[in-house]
Amino acid sequence: MQSPAVTVNGRTRSLSAVPPHTTALDWLRSSGLIGAKEGCAEGECGACSVLVARPGLATPTRWTALNACLLPIAALDGQELVTAEGLGSSDALHPVQRELAVRGGSQCGYCTPGFVCSMAAEYYRPERVPVESGDAGPGGSEEHDDHLHGANGFDLHALSGNLCRCTGYRPIRDAAFALGTPSTDDLLAARRDQPPPPVPATRLAGGDAEFVRPAALADTLALIADRPEALLVAGSTDWGVDVNLRAARTPLVVAIDRLPELRTFSVEPEFIEIGAALSLSEVEELLRGRVPLLDQLFPQFASRLIRNGATFGGNLGTGSPIGDTPPALLALDASVVLISAQGEREVALAEYFTGYRQSVRQPGELIRAVRIPQPQPGLVAFHKVAKRRFDDISSVAVGFGLDVVDGTVRSARIGLGGVAATPLRARATEAALTGQPWSEETVRSATRVMAAEGTPLDDLRASARYRSAMLGQALLKLYSQHRTPQEVGA
Repeated sequence: MQSPAVTVNGRTRSLSAVPPHTTALDWLRSSGLIGAKEGCAEGECGACSVLVARPGLATPTRWTALNACLLPIAALDGQELVTAEGLGSSDALHPVQRELAVRGGSQCGYCTPGFVCSMAAEYYRPERVPVESGDAGPGGSEEHDDHLHGANGFDLHALSGNLCRCTGYRPIRDAAFALGTPSTDDLLAARRDQPPPPVPATRLAGGDAEFVRPAALADTLALIADRPEALLVAGSTDWGVDVNLRAARTPLVVAIDRLPELRTFSVEPEFIEIGAALSLSEVEELLRGRVPLLDQLFPQFASRLIRNGATFGGNLGTGSPIGDTPPALLALDASVVLISAQGEREVALAEYFTGYRQSVRQPGELIRAVRIPQPQPGLVAFHKVAKRRFDDISSVAVGFGLDVVDGTVRSARIGLGGVAATPLRARATEAALTGQPWSEETVRSATRVMAAEGTPLDDLRASARYRSAMLGQALLKLYSQHRTPQEVGA
């Protein structure tokens, strides 16, 4: 096993003496790279954004923006990073930096390096291509489709995890939409044509803590069978918050995000299988619209920065009752594939959760994949109630999966989040809908049933009464958007 090290801005730096729980942000700043900042320490502000060379689909390498405040630097052993300092300098500004400067996209400058890195990730996105001039927005403007997409192909969702408190977003948006394509001598653009560095096995120990990245799945299963108290991490978007805000420490952290066996993807006649360690951004790209319900979920799941690290395995593995993926997956009648040194088993997601942050997963087991049955329901929707449009935790989340044939509800699956100790199916509401005509009368009757589902509580995000009201409103909203059988399909 080689000595741990990471390449930052073209220079290889040793990690040998770094404590295992040190975040990438703290390590970078202690190394003199102070452009990245800590704003929230929980992945919501983007001031800590950096670029990491990750495997791509359109090109061998994709420059991926990640929250440095959440990742242990040990998780980046053997990998290649670029910070705002590595993109350009005051003497030689990167195109992103230059556009932000000339268009007034920076005021106090605290958030700017994070914006620069997130914007650079979108600048280098291989699929980003300018739209044809005839497809530009009304009047030939620089907008295309809506205010979130520029004629240069820039998708502002790339900046959904970056917050600015003083500049205002219009000049930042102007800078994003003014960017051209990388020049032929752009080294970071050329770097995309080479594969990212192979991720080595890692062991970093210090004090009473240890970070381990096993070389293979078999090694991982043997390790967690021997050490069932080990904490499994992929994107660290949940655990990283506990480390930062609650000073949480665990004796053994095991990284599983780069295990090939957990990064599989296949489309079969009976199901779609998604590896548990694929990031949600990767899943979105791989699915290419094959699961319409997830197309509605992804833009509402935190931010692009978080989705670049977060995984289905992590979102389900934490057992959180407010995770956004469980309601959608429950509506799709999904299952999880669990694996241990003794073998593999498949469990329906509806039977997976057993209590608050508890599940049927046994010591020594991990989630290998998620399976979505085929065919999928004809009428799907994902409704998230939160205080912000993007980058927020849900107060209530509802996933719908219905089949309406000849005006009658043939089947109904409804997943709920935020209204009980676990994500759950709205069984009583499903029963109230199944076999009934898809009509206002049926829906209003079922709405009263749905408002009583779960055991909602009062907390800082919402009251129990509000949560119950939103459950009923979600069903009414679904019906208002899909009133006729022709709209619903089969």
